[in-house]
Amino acid sequence: MAGHLGSKVFGSDWQRLARGALLLVGLSMSSTAVLAYADLLPDAFDLGVFDGDSSRATHLPHVAQQVALGEPLRIVAFGSSSTQGIGASTPAAAYPARLEALLKSALPHLSGGISVLNRGIGGEAVDEMMARLDRDVIGEHPDLVIWQTGSNDALRGISLDHFREETEAAVRRIREAGIDVVLMEPQWCPRFDATPGAYRFRDAVRQIGDNLEIPVIRRSSLMRSWITQAKLTHTELFAADGLHMADRGYDLLAQAAAEDVLRGAAVKVAETEAVED
Repeated sequence: MAGHLGSKVFGSDWQRLARGALLLVGLSMSSTAVLAYADLLPDAFDLGVFDGDSSRATHLPHVAQQVALGEPLRIVAFGSSSTQGIGASTPAAAYPARLEALLKSALPHLSGGISVLNRGIGGEAVDEMMARLDRDVIGEHPDLVIWQTGSNDALRGISLDHFREETEAAVRRIREAGIDVVLMEPQWCPRFDATPGAYRFRDAVRQIGDNLEIPVIRRSSLMRSWITQAKLTHTELFAADGLHMADRGYDLLAQAAAEDVLRGAAVKVAETEAVED
C-alpha cells in the first residue's frame, strides 16, 4: 500500500475541484494532454481530517498558486519527533518523506519540483521551535509549513497559555512572510492518556486553527479512527515505546497531509475559476 494514495477514496466533489485546477495548470498544454493528466488523479480518500467549513479550513493560496502555474512546490515539515520520524524503520518511512512521494505521484507535472524538507527535532517544545523558526522555516522560503506541535509541551508541563500565545505569534510571523500554514495536533497514545491535562494542548491547537482560519490535521482523532475502522492494529500504529508512530501509522499520516495539500490547491483554483467566469 505504501506509495499509493488509494484508488477508491476520493469523492466526486474533490475530483471536480482538482480537475478545475488541472485545467488552469494546463493552459500551456494541449487539451488532450490536460484531459489525459486529469485521468491520472487518484480517487480521494476521506480521512475525516477537517470539521466544519472545509472550503475555509483548507484554503492554501500560495500552494494553490504554485500548483495552478505548474511551479515548484516547497514544503517544510516542522515539528518534533513525530516529524523527525522517531519510531519509523528508516528515514524514508517518516511522514515527510512519504508525503513528498505521495505528492509527486498525485501531481506528476510538478514531480521534479516538489520537495518536503524534514525539520523535525525530537523532544522540542514551543520555545525550542521558536528559537529556530527563522532558520528552519522562514529562511527556507517554503510555500507551505506543516507544523506538528503540542506533544512535548503537554508531556513537559509547559504552561498552556504560554504554548498558545507563542504558537499564535509564530503562525502570524510565518503567514506575514507569505507562507501558508497547516497545524498538526498532538497524537493519541498511551502516554497522553496517562498525562493529566495533555489533551488540552490538542484542543488548543484546534482553537488556534479556528481563530486564525488555518487547517488543522486532527491526528488524535485520525489515529483513533484508524483503529476503530480496522485500518491497522495497535502494533502497526505505534512503535514499541507506545509514544511514537510506526511505519504504517506514518504512512496514513502522510496521506492525511497529502489530502490537505491537494484540497488546499483545488479549493483556491476553483474559487479563482469561478471569479474569472
